[in-house]
Amino acid sequence: MVIIGCIADTHDHMDAIEAAVKRFNSEKVALVLHAGDYVSPFVTTPFEKLKVKLIGVFGNNEAEKQLIKNRFEKIGAEIRGKFAELTVENRRIAIFHGENAELLDIIIQSKLFDVVVTGHTHYAKIEKIDGILVVNPGEASGWLTGKKTIALVDLSKLEAEIIEL
Repeated sequence: MVIIGCIADTHDHMDAIEAAVKRFNSEKVALVLHAGDYVSPFVTTPFEKLKVKLIGVFGNNEAEKQLIKNRFEKIGAEIRGKFAELTVENRRIAIFHGENAELLDIIIQSKLFDVVVTGHTHYAKIEKIDGILVVNPGEASGWLTGKKTIALVDLSKLEAEIIEL
């Protein structure tokens, strides 16, 4: 059983990021995927305590992309740009922030992926679309909804759950 952690829309909320990192570490996730909107370069600091690799993409609110990418690289994390694809435990995974709903739909409808991790809406949502697990962990920051959420994905079962921090 391989569990990965999903997070999005951290929006500079340092306490929420620290809580998410603690939860990911306590759940012993194998990997953390970040679907964007870190916002400022200083958000890398609480991620330093993460015990596994983080792979992420940019959202629509990062102004200093290269500095954010460089700071994440210094802690062993990887920010791949606007889109990332990877394979974990023979499951193809796509990460895309989701600000372009039409492009997100195309990614899902391509049926190239087993899991699509997205963000942007700030609302947590898990759904299966034609057998593809689509996970929006909601907003870790809690700024818009008042709920700080992340998600855990069980790759062996292709199931996910939303965790409120």
